[in-house]
Amino acid sequence: MGRLFGTDGVRGVANADLTAEMALGLSVAAAHVLAEAGTFEGHRPTAVVGRDPRASGEFLQAAVVAGLASAGVDVLTVGVLPTPAVAYLTGALGADLGVMLSASHNAMPDNGIKFFARGGHKLADELEDKIEAVYESHRHGEPWERPTGAGVGRVRSYDEGFEQYVGHLMAALPNRLDGLKIVLDEAHGAAAGVSPEVFSRAGAQIVTIGAEPDGLNINDGCGSTHLDKLKAAVREHGADFGIAHDGDADRCLAVDHTGDEVDGDQILAVLALALQERSELRSDTVVATVMSNLGFKLAMERTGIHLVQTAVGDRYVLEEMKQHGYALGGEQSGHVIIRDHATTGDGTLTGLLLAARVAQTGRTLRDLAAVMERLPQVLINVPDVDKSRVKTSADLAAAVAEAERELGSTGRVLLRPSGTEPLVRVMVEAADIEQARSVAGRLADAVKSALG
Repeated sequence: MGRLFGTDGVRGVANADLTAEMALGLSVAAAHVLAEAGTFEGHRPTAVVGRDPRASGEFLQAAVVAGLASAGVDVLTVGVLPTPAVAYLTGALGADLGVMLSASHNAMPDNGIKFFARGGHKLADELEDKIEAVYESHRHGEPWERPTGAGVGRVRSYDEGFEQYVGHLMAALPNRLDGLKIVLDEAHGAAAGVSPEVFSRAGAQIVTIGAEPDGLNINDGCGSTHLDKLKAAVREHGADFGIAHDGDADRCLAVDHTGDEVDGDQILAVLALALQERSELRSDTVVATVMSNLGFKLAMERTGIHLVQTAVGDRYVLEEMKQHGYALGGEQSGHVIIRDHATTGDGTLTGLLLAARVAQTGRTLRDLAAVMERLPQVLINVPDVDKSRVKTSADLAAAVAEAERELGSTGRVLLRPSGTEPLVRVMVEAADIEQARSVAGRLADAVKSALG
C-alpha cells in the first residue's frame, strides 16, 4: 500500500477512497500519536475542526469529530471556513490540533483531511508516518485504550471563528482599499463568506461571482483554476482588477483591468517590493520553487532581492522560510505565504495585500505586475522512461549542457522526474517562444533516447 499522506494531507474520492471509517480512524490515530509525543501533557486536549462546503464534508466532519471525542479530545467546530482560517484559529485558540476537511482545487467528488499541529503549522512528515502506522494497526484489530465517563471529549460549535478570522485579516492590512472596484471569484468555496466581508470592510466596492456554494458546485468552472468567468466579469463591470481563490482559499490568482492574468510569480514580485519598501522583507529574500518563471528571478535581481528556490510544493517553501526566518514565499500557482501573518498559504490575505499595494501606490495592477516579464515557458511530459536515471545519464547531461549554451542567460532548462508517474517533465524557458519550443522538443527526444 502506498503512503496515505501526500504533500497536502490525505485526499481521494469521498466515500470511495476517503471513507467515514478512514476519517474516524485517522482522527483517533492522530490523537494517540500527539498524546504519545507529549503534546497533550498536563492539560485536557482541544482540537479545531473546519471544512469547505463540499457535501461530503458534512459526514466526514461528523466522523472526524467522533474520532477525536472518542479519544478524549474536546472539539471546537468552526463550520465552513478557509484552510488558513483553521490554521490561524488553531494557533489563536491555543488548540493542540487542527483538522481541515477539503480537497482544495479538486473537483467536488474528492475530499481530503489535513492536520495542523499546535500553532497552526503543518504536521512534520514523521508524525504523519506515525499516524498512518497507528491507523493501520487499529484497522487490523489492535485494541486501544478508550476513555469513558468524564474522559470522553466534549463537542461544541465555535461560531466566533468567522469574526475572529476576519478581524485577523483586517489587522494585517497596511492601508485601506477605498476607491477600488474589485471582482471576487470565490470558487463556490470556503471563502464565499469571509472574502467579500473583509474586502467590503476594507473599503473596496466589490462584485462577487462563484459565491453561492451549495455543496455540489465547488470549483465548477470557476475559481483560480478557471479564470475565464473572472476575466469577463472584470471587463463587464469596469473593475480595477479581479481576485480568484480555490475551493479552500489557500491560493490567490488575479486578473488585471484588461482581463490579463496575473499569476503567483507576479503577485510574489509585487508583494516582495511592497515588503522591501516597508523594511519588512527580512534579509531582502523571497522563497519560490524551481518552477518559478525565469522572469521572476531576473526581476528580483534587478530590484536587489535575493531569490532562494526549493523543490515544488508549498510545504518545502515554508520549511525554507521557517529555517531561515524569511518573510515571504510562494508558488506560481498562487500559494503565497506571508509569515508575519500566516502559517500557510492564505488566498484572502494575499488578495488583500495585493489590493492594498494598488491602493497605496495609485498604480494599476497591470503596471505593478509589469515589474517582471513572464518569459515563454514550454513544458513537455515524456512518458514511459526510466526517470530514476535523469541525474546519472551522461548522454542526457550532454544534451542539457548544449541546450543551456544555446539559451545563455536569457533561458533556462529543467528536467524533473514525476513524483507519481513513470515520466520526466521537460521545461524550457527562453526569450522567444519558438526557440523554447525547439529546444524543448530536442530535449524531449534526448530523454526518450537516453532513458527509454
